[in-house]
Formats: sequence, C-alpha cells, structure tokens
Amino acid sequence: MSKLAVAAKRLVVGRPQRSDRLNSTLLRKRIALPVFASDAMSSVAYAPEEIFLTLSVAGVTSYAFSPWIGLAVVIVMLTVVASYRQNVHAYPSGGGDYEVATVNLGKKAGLTVASALLVDYTLTVAVSISSAAANIGALIPFVGEHKMLFAVVAITLLTAVNLRGIRESGTTFAIPVYAFVFGIGAMLVWGFTRIVILGDEVQAASANLELVAEGDQFTGLALVLLVLRSFTQGAAALTGVEAISNGVPAFRKPKSRNAATTLLMLGTISITMFMGLIALAQAAGAKIAEDPARQFPDAPPGYQQQTMIAQLADAVFAGFRPGFFFVVVTTALILVLAANTAFNGFPVLGSILSQDRYLPRQLHTRGDRLAYSNGIVVLAFLAVLLVVGFQAEVTKLIPLYTVGVFVSFTLSQIGMVRHWSRALAEGPEPPERARIRRSQAINGFGAAMTGVVLITVLITKFTLGAWIAIVAMGGFFVLMLAIQKHYDRVSAELVADESDDVLPSRNHAVVLVSTLHKPTLRALAYARATRPDILEAVTVNVDDADTKKLVRDWDKREIPVPLKVVESPYREITKPVLDYVKRIRSDSPRNVVTVYIPEYVVGHWWEQVLHNQSALRLKSRLLFQPGVMVTSVPWQLRSSEGARGLSPLTAPGASRRGYPSSQAPLPGEGRGGGATTGGGLRPDAPSTPGKPATPRTTTTGTTPTGKRNR
Repeated sequence: MSKLAVAAKRLVVGRPQRSDRLNSTLLRKRIALPVFASDAMSSVAYAPEEIFLTLSVAGVTSYAFSPWIGLAVVIVMLTVVASYRQNVHAYPSGGGDYEVATVNLGKKAGLTVASALLVDYTLTVAVSISSAAANIGALIPFVGEHKMLFAVVAITLLTAVNLRGIRESGTTFAIPVYAFVFGIGAMLVWGFTRIVILGDEVQAASANLELVAEGDQFTGLALVLLVLRSFTQGAAALTGVEAISNGVPAFRKPKSRNAATTLLMLGTISITMFMGLIALAQAAGAKIAEDPARQFPDAPPGYQQQTMIAQLADAVFAGFRPGFFFVVVTTALILVLAANTAFNGFPVLGSILSQDRYLPRQLHTRGDRLAYSNGIVVLAFLAVLLVVGFQAEVTKLIPLYTVGVFVSFTLSQIGMVRHWSRALAEGPEPPERARIRRSQAINGFGAAMTGVVLITVLITKFTLGAWIAIVAMGGFFVLMLAIQKHYDRVSAELVADESDDVLPSRNHAVVLVSTLHKPTLRALAYARATRPDILEAVTVNVDDADTKKLVRDWDKREIPVPLKVVESPYREITKPVLDYVKRIRSDSPRNVVTVYIPEYVVGHWWEQVLHNQSALRLKSRLLFQPGVMVTSVPWQLRSSEGARGLSPLTAPGASRRGYPSSQAPLPGEGRGGGATTGGGLRPDAPSTPGKPATPRTTTTGTTPTGKRNR
C-alpha cells in the first residue's frame, strides 16, 4: 500500500523538482495571461448575463439601461487596470494589495485586505466552477441536474493539475483560454456582420417570449436601486485583475514591465468582449429571467432557460452547429479554468502571510513541484465547502463575490496615493515629479471609483448575502491575529539571553527494560556511550514471575548497569514510569533526565496494526514534563529491509521523523519480543500481561520526574 500511494502521488503530481530549477518555472507573457487573467476574461461569460437578469425584474423595458450600465463597468475596469499598472511597478515583490496597504496604511489595513482577498479567491473558484456547470448544462442535461457534483469533481481535477506546478498548469490551460477568446471574438464578428452588413435577422430563442415584471413599483428610488444592483452584479467582471499584481514574481524579467503589459492585454480583451456581448444580446433580443416559470407566461411546456452566451451562439451560428458547440464548450472550459487564477493567487498570498506569521508556517513552503501545495489544497477545501453549501447556484454566490475584491481595490488605491505622496516629499527632479503626480492622479481616481462601487455593493447586496462575505472576512481577520499572537508568544518564550543557562548540571539516564533481548542491549550500550552522570535500568513489575526471571538473567550476564524494579500493583505501566521520573526531578531539579526506549521497527503496515500503543502514550505524557528528554533506540527487523528504499513518509523508521509506528514483540522474544518501551512496557491491559508496546521512534525534549523505587 505504501508503494501504491507513492506511485499514485507521482502519477498525479509528477517527479519532484530541485529548488535550483525555480527560475525555469517563470512565465512568458503569453503563458502568464491565461494563468493570471483567465478569471477576469471569463467574467464576461456571466457578468453581462447578471446585468440582464437583474434588470429583468422590472420587465423588458429596463433592458434599455444595460448599455449604460455596461459602460459604467468599463470605466471602472479601465481605471482599475491603469491603477494596477502603477502597483506592479511600485511593488514588484508579489505582495500586491496586501503589501501596498500594509506598507502605506498600517498592519490592520493590510490584514483587512488580506482577509478580503482570501475570501475573494475562494469565491472565485466557487463562482467560476458553478457558472461552468450551468453552461455545460445547456449541452448535457445530466450536468445541469447535478451541478454540485460536477463542481466538486472539477475542483478536484483543478487541484491535481495545479499541484504539478505553475508552469505546467499554465501550459495546460493556455489553449482553452485562447480558444475561448477566439470563440467569443468569432461569434461577435460574425453576429454583427450578419446584422449590420448582410441584414440578416439574428434572434435569440427567447426573443419572442413575453417578459413579465415581478411587480409594478419599479419607479423612482426602486428603479435606481435596481439599476445600482445590476451595476454591482456586472462589476463581477473586474474580479481577477488584482491577481497579476500578486503574481509578479512568477513573470520572467523584466518582471514589472511584463506584468504591466499583461494587465493591458487583459483589460483590452475583457472590455471588448464584455461590451460586445451586451450589444449583441440587445440586437438579438435575448432575455434572461430571474424566475423563468413566472416571468415567461407564454413559454412552451418544458422550457429550459439557457445561458445568455448559449442563446447568442445558437442565434449567430444558426445552421452551423459546430460553431454553437465550440462557443459553449470553450465558455465552460474558461469558466472552469478561471478558478486557476485563484489557485495561483491564493497560495502565493498565503505564503506571504505565513512568512509574516499570520497563517500557519506550512503554507510558506513549496511542494515537490515548486508550487505552494498546502495553499492549493486549503483553497480547494474551502471552495468545495462553498459549492456544497450554496448548491453551485451562481445567482446565490454572486452577491458574496464582489465585496472582497472592492475592499482590496479601494484600500490598495488609497495606499498607492499615500505612496506617491511620500515619493513627492523626497523632492524628485521635475520630470520625475510630473510622472509621480500623474501616477498619483490615476490611483486617486481609482480609489474614488472603487470606493463608490464598494459602497454601492454594500447597500444593494448586504441583505442578499454580502453580509456572509463580510462575516467571513472578519473571521479570517480575527484568526490571523490569533495566529500571529501565538507565534509572537512562542518566539518570546524561546528567546535566549546571556543570563540563560541551557546546560543541565547533571544528566540522569534511565533505560526502560521489559526483557533482556537485543534491543535492550543496544539501548544500554548507546546510553553508556553518551557518558551520563548517572545510568540505571528500570522495569515495571506487572508480573512477578517475569520480573524475577529478568532479574536473574540480569545478574547472570553481569551487566554493569543497576536494574531497578518499580512496583505496579494495578498492572499499569505509564503512571509508575512517570511517577518514578518525576521523583528523580524533584530530588534534583537542576538535573536532566534522559529516558531511553529500546524498540524494534517492522516493515509492514499490518504488523504495526497488531501491536499496542503503550509506548506512544508514555512518550506523549513525558513530552509535557519539564527537564526530560526521550530517546528512542530502534532495532530494525528483517521485515523492514524491503521498505528501506521508500520515501520518508512511508519507510519504516519514518516514525523517527515524527510519524506513528508502534511495534510489538515477536514470538520467541520473551516478554518484550519487540519494541521495548517504558519500564518493562508490558501490555496496556491486564488481560495480556508481560507484553511490551512500542511508541513512535522520535527523540524529543520532554519531562518526567520522580524518586527511585526498588
């Protein structure tokens, strides 16, 4: 099973890469675009649809607002793209919005941005995959009926691909991303060619359906709020722009310039497709209802509402089904791959936060393929929770979506304004001063625009689910503060100054014995080689006959180490050993007690299952006693020879690296045939006296104390 697990891991992840190959994983612009910009480009697959769907509540006449809403979204997107081009030049280290806010606005502002981005990245995966399920459902009814199952499987596959490394995942995803851009571009060009030049009638399947408003009160303030809500739904098209500023270190040199160029390419492509789809939807008369069953009273029986892109592709490529299938399939693919932006942004941000001690240190390290594997797995887990919790419904997830990204946008742009103010205070030369003022103006306008959008999002979406995102951000904020507080407390306790004396006055060594066999003799020899000040062997008397035999054999072999017997009237092992070691410590508080545990190592998982865990419990108890060291002395049995070539996680003896492996006695080995743990380490239960158990093979600083019993 161990070899099978290793083989499965290599099949999914691939062969490990050396650390010095990190530079070879850096990305060219043509690969970086699909890696970091697929989220923002894919947003055009559902953002225009969300605008129409929201307006549909007021009836078809409200669709007249859609071009103006789209234009407002475009203005904000242009502003954000221009602003982030300043960011990547000023902060190319990869911290992105978090670094900008922390450096210029303080740690709490930075932590707020980090919390918002963590939530936003998680929602990016959930929304993109759920939208992909809806689009594929237009072709495959089974997927439409089981969107949640499809989403979970898709997230799992994305996780596996990203674990293979950023370069490999970028190469894998490049073709589908560019195919999507080509498909949408071809649909827009051919659609407008047919309408404007050829004069053809291009009508969506829903064009002739009557769209009924869900009320008659959409005038005045109610209509304004509806338009604002539609704008915030369409603003989802801006999500993902910030990922490039977080991923600057992944670009090839010159990093900042390449990242800025990629941002410009992203903005140009996204805006063209976004406005093109809105215009084509109006020209084709496409209708999207929030509640099709009620709002389409004249719909034929069994009518299934398709996504806007599916409707447009069906109308534009009427009579040419391959074109329809190409657009729908590539749209579904880009929506799945859009989550890849988060799979690159979340782990990098997690690594930076971990380095700053806001998240567990495990998120800072790279995996076998030089990707931040732990961060990838954490993101996948959180996204699956969201997909399952919201049943993979895009409309339910979207209100949660844009809150986090506009929090980070706004604070980042405010931070950049302050950054340029500090630069001006340094007194640069006139040409440089002019450039700085221009950059400051761009970031200032960006802060104003994104701030207005943020307020609008909070007003229009709070009761629709935005409060959940705010609560989640608050949860991340509090959690990260608690983690940093823990790390700070541990660091303060571990700091050594000149007055600290870490050397013990004397070393009192105790070798735990169950029977006189090879592991015991090796442990005794090893303990003697360390030259402790005091050395003694200790056994726990749980069976008088076995203990008397051990004493006779000890005397017969004339072993030059005194053997002491600790009585245990209730046949327990752990507590008598703990009490004995505690008494040693209480008699000489400045002495260190080193407990040697002889044990043997087996090679098969089923052999370990057969053995008890008494030594493991003893070690875990000793771990919390000050002034005690626990040293395991392993004896490898023949069954372990075949597993010596396994990885550290699966090889016998892996327990010495911190993994559990308890062993038990072999037949014919007397009372402790195998791992000898604890004084006598006999069985855990009275029904099996005389058998020792073996704990993990680890060496840890621990702590028992006690007096000597004979």
